[in-house]
Amino acid sequence: MFSIAQIPAIKSWLNQVGTVTFHWPGLDVADSAGKPVAATKFKLDHLKATGTLLLFSGLITMALYRITAGQAWRIYRETLVQLRWTIVTVTSVLALSFVMNLSGQTTTLGFALASAGGFFAVLSPLIGWIGVALTGSDTSSNSLFGQMQATAAQQTGLSPVLMAASNSSAGVMGKMLSLQNLAVASAAVGLDGSEGTLFRKLIGWSVGLLALITVLILLQSTPVLGWMVP
Repeated sequence: MFSIAQIPAIKSWLNQVGTVTFHWPGLDVADSAGKPVAATKFKLDHLKATGTLLLFSGLITMALYRITAGQAWRIYRETLVQLRWTIVTVTSVLALSFVMNLSGQTTTLGFALASAGGFFAVLSPLIGWIGVALTGSDTSSNSLFGQMQATAAQQTGLSPVLMAASNSSAGVMGKMLSLQNLAVASAAVGLDGSEGTLFRKLIGWSVGLLALITVLILLQSTPVLGWMVP
């Protein structure tokens, strides 16, 4: 379904009829110049969203494997129950990121972190790693810390592109330690209650990979590997 959605004709059609943009009721936020910020408009991709494409894929799978509606509903319900806290966590973090971005808190944190100067190239991957380890989602971490990373980079003379990429790349290394992911992984293989064991076995790998990413980001922030950054 994802490949089909990328076909130019279908992609164009989805962009035309699969997106609804509207002003979020009761949300009135202005920038320092007194003009409304663009973030007050909500963009709903009801047809081309990942979840919708996955739903269509599931329906096709039901037909191919002759899964009854009752069986499909039971599987869907069990999956929803299994991921309930992950869903709550991700949506809560995304909501928090909107509040922090629109209220200026993220920018303020970025200015504060800029005091680290060039050392921020070392702190940046750590922030992304912690963000994903806590939220369980690279998307949530990017929403929460992406603008802060870019602001701090601009103030320290570093590349905003590199620092934003650092947040995401290092964040992936922390995903294996996320409590939500550990719980889902344990439940998926019938090892409920083994989250602590998995955490102890994975933390060394996670920290080691974080160290490698940090060294790479640090070198990319210098003339040594700076040519790699667009």
